[in-house]
Amino acid sequence: MCLAIPAKVVSIDGENGVADFRGVHRDVVFTFVPNAKAGDYVLVHAGFAIQIVDEQDARETLKLLEELANA
Repeated sequence: MCLAIPAKVVSIDGENGVADFRGVHRDVVFTFVPNAKAGDYVLVHAGFAIQIVDEQDARETLKLLEELANA
């Protein structure tokens, strides 16, 4: 089973960039989503952004993941 986590794009320089995972910034590769830009939400799996997602969907997913962590 694979898990991709929503993150907000902070910056992109070529195919590499930084994404914000609820306050934690991590390096991410954007090869698979060349149209992503700062401010977008993307799904990140194993350090790779794999899909641009709607902000509302990303926030709902993050909320559910937080609830699971607190259970």
